[in-house]
Amino acid sequence: MSLSASPPPAPPASGRGDIPPLLAALRGICPRCGNAPLFKGLVGFQPKCRSCGLDYAGFNVGDGPAAFLIFIVGGIIVALAIWVELKFSPPFWVHILLWVPLAAALTIGLLRVAKGLLLALEYRNRAREGRVQDGE
Repeated sequence: MSLSASPPPAPPASGRGDIPPLLAALRGICPRCGNAPLFKGLVGFQPKCRSCGLDYAGFNVGDGPAAFLIFIVGGIIVALAIWVELKFSPPFWVHILLWVPLAAALTIGLLRVAKGLLLALEYRNRAREGRVQDGE
């Protein structure tokens, strides 16, 4: 019995996408052909590439980018808040005015890049969901 969704399209025979994943993420371009746009709206993907036809629905980006960003941005914000508190000892309301908007802006602002990077890495590494096969 085989329980598997159709695997995402394979990259070229070299095993790597034509476009470096970080470049594809930063520019919001297709990881296969390099044409824009990868996104529809702020963080939603197009259904497929308009040039090469790469189906973006075959990739499972999910909530991973948001979770990683929350941890990374949270660590940076906490370190900065501790430094500011020890160096300047401002009132509590200054911390609220500084760190809440900064944390929200960084997380939301980097979400698009993080989602694009994860999709490009999934494409390059031929990542797909797990499968169950008979005889294994």
